[in-house]
Amino acid sequence: MTKALVENFDAVLSDLDGVIYAGPHAIPGAPEALQGLEAAGIKLAYVTNNASRSSATVAGHLNELGAPATAENVFGSAQAGAELLAGLVPAGSRVLVTGSATLIDQVRAQGLEPVSSADDQPVAVIQGFDPELGWKDLAEAAFAVAAGAVWVATNTDLSIPQARGIAPGNGTLVAAVAAATGKTPVVAGKPEAPLFTTAAQHLGASRPLVVGDRLDTDILGGTNAGFATALVLTGVDTPATALAARTAERPVHLIPNLGALYEPYPEITRTGESFRCGEAQARVVGGAVEISAPEETLDGWRAACAAWWDAHPDAPVATTPEVRWTVGSGS
Repeated sequence: MTKALVENFDAVLSDLDGVIYAGPHAIPGAPEALQGLEAAGIKLAYVTNNASRSSATVAGHLNELGAPATAENVFGSAQAGAELLAGLVPAGSRVLVTGSATLIDQVRAQGLEPVSSADDQPVAVIQGFDPELGWKDLAEAAFAVAAGAVWVATNTDLSIPQARGIAPGNGTLVAAVAAATGKTPVVAGKPEAPLFTTAAQHLGASRPLVVGDRLDTDILGGTNAGFATALVLTGVDTPATALAARTAERPVHLIPNLGALYEPYPEITRTGESFRCGEAQARVVGGAVEISAPEETLDGWRAACAAWWDAHPDAPVATTPEVRWTVGSGS
């Protein structure tokens, strides 16, 4: 009997927004799918670039939605950043924290001494998002970084969604310090590897599956960490954007939702220049992909990705091919 997709792994490292919830509501079936992992012997961790909410707060939110979570299996970029920093400076070092109370707590938990001014001669700066940050805070960070302090950014998301629209994220604040100093920080959060490797190490997982809805953070981050990836189609990215993705952002698996973790993943086979997935078949013709399958079927997209990626194995930038659907069985 063919194994369920998740049985090929010992852990799931899941993104939050677009995978488990959309806005204030759970994505249908997502909490139930996560509830089944323990019975299947699969460990679970949540990975998020949010550096302003504590793990306990995030876990509480997930519990309200019906998802199994504790503070111990929620890994934010504040924790990853503090652990990364602890490996770069001596124990007990003074660290200028430009960020939230959660980030301060994480730095202190690593045996480092948080300070708030460059005049305290910190050996390092760690920068994370906090809506209360102002010019003076960024200036202190710039003074310390320019003086030679080690600089770690929890994440570099340029924007964050808010109820009133899209607002500047930590990446814009990091960019301000970079512009003032000419320096570049070490980054802990997505799409860099540390957030994912931190979560896997804490779980004791050697074969984790990274599940997310964004190619540029979740899938790229999983790839950077050397882990298998699954793009879940309940959030930002789509089969079409996956098809066009540059090499580093190409997911290993395309799944419609978290429930598909418990289904066998269809084998993709090659015959000559054609790739088959289930009853769908695809091939590359010039700058186009021809798909023989009912339009918009997921197996059709899976076959198309296999064909296009095989023809363009080293794609440094996203390239969108023409897609031609031929309704049929693929035979």
